[in-house]
Amino acid sequence: MRILIVEDDTSLVSGLKKALSPAGFAVDHEISGAAAIEIVPSEAYSLIVLDLGLPDLPGQEVLRRLRGNGCKVPILILTALGEVKDKVKCLNLGADDYLTKPFDLDEFEARVKALVRRGKGRPDPILRCGSLSLETSTATASIEDKPLTLRRREVTVLEILMSQAGRLVRKERLISEVFGFDEPVAPNAIELYIARLRQKLGPNGPKIKTVRGLGYLMEDR
Repeated sequence: MRILIVEDDTSLVSGLKKALSPAGFAVDHEISGAAAIEIVPSEAYSLIVLDLGLPDLPGQEVLRRLRGNGCKVPILILTALGEVKDKVKCLNLGADDYLTKPFDLDEFEARVKALVRRGKGRPDPILRCGSLSLETSTATASIEDKPLTLRRREVTVLEILMSQAGRLVRKERLISEVFGFDEPVAPNAIELYIARLRQKLGPNGPKIKTVRGLGYLMEDR
């Protein structure tokens, strides 16, 4: 899942990336509010984390423009402003949640995961497909209660396929959600993750079918 962080404190962003990467999130970063407004419509983000104190535009103005442009991606506000009037204004402008600096990284990660689930219309953190279950909040999977050993991006691919079980998921979508736009992507990267997942799911797990030239489909069992 891809997240956009709009924040001018690069040391804070570095810490947030380290917290989110093990949970399977690909993180893009923009310092400029104007740049964020420009790229959001063309990228497949599951969440936008928006600081209010940006160097070019007030964060509230960025929020207003994003929502005015029809952006439906969940938005989590980060700010040093903790007054109720500031929170109320952001919520009225379309923010989904609000976190005041300084904050605990565990709380930040929990809010991120909750907003991503809510944005995808599935508040339950557990996905199930036949004998396979995936706990999205802890990035752990099991088949018939036997845990699977999965790498970070394997979990991300699995989550996308399970959330769309019985429906085609295009390869381009997997690439856009698994990798940030500044990350190099090998031509066969997705094929490699799919092959690993098939091996790990084994005969007792749901089957992942290849729809040649289009993408992949996980059997809805």
